[in-house]
Amino acid sequence: MNPVYSKDELIRKLIEIRDMGWIKNRRPGNAGGIGNTLEDLLGISENNLAVANSGEWELKTHSRDSTSLTTLLHSEPSPRNLRFVPSILLPKYGWKHDRAGELYPADEMSFRQTLNGISRTDRGFGIIVDRTEGKISISFDYKGVSPRHNEWLRSVERRVGNLNELDPQPYWGIDDLYHTAATKLLNCFYIVAERKEESGTYYYLYKEIKILRNFDREKFLRGIEKGLVLIDFDARSGHNHGTKFRVKENMIPELYAYTLDI
Repeated sequence: MNPVYSKDELIRKLIEIRDMGWIKNRRPGNAGGIGNTLEDLLGISENNLAVANSGEWELKTHSRDSTSLTTLLHSEPSPRNLRFVPSILLPKYGWKHDRAGELYPADEMSFRQTLNGISRTDRGFGIIVDRTEGKISISFDYKGVSPRHNEWLRSVERRVGNLNELDPQPYWGIDDLYHTAATKLLNCFYIVAERKEESGTYYYLYKEIKILRNFDREKFLRGIEKGLVLIDFDARSGHNHGTKFRVKENMIPELYAYTLDI
């Protein structure tokens, strides 16, 4: 059973952890050791943070020396009934998986793309934020495809029948997407840690505690437009790992209206 903290109790507990100094990794061999160790110290599992009478809260950790991405939310594009990724993007715009014939069947296909709002990928995919229409769309432009993918581009033309824009075009309604994100991420305890390694063991210093309030719609949209928030597709023939909206861990505070240092 996970403990239920009041907001003040949780702040006191986090300050207590901060004042403990360097803490040995509680989960050896786990890449998420900073977050997992903090969860163990709080007595919670898998970010199962319960804060009494204070709305919904997330617990996010960031290693000061890390540039890794964290997932904000999972969301498949519309039209949902088309199952766009496995039914259209993968069979019509995918390419042979680099482990096909080894780890996977010989005909295994892949569609892995990380999109930003600034530039297109070397396969011509990009993001369009249309505030007037109220949607975020995925776009394809064959003119943006790198010459090294010419063979793949010819295969796209054969499979699709043309090299035009995606039709229909996958999209997210801005209001719906923001509602999904804000429901999950409305408020956040954001912990910045330092880490060191001694004799093959990691130690963590939970140095900064921030309270982030009100996941901000406009900052979220600007984050997509400026390439801070990325859209990540990760599908293969045998499994769609899901479409994710991701951000660098250190940029999470930029998406909130209010930040308070404890």
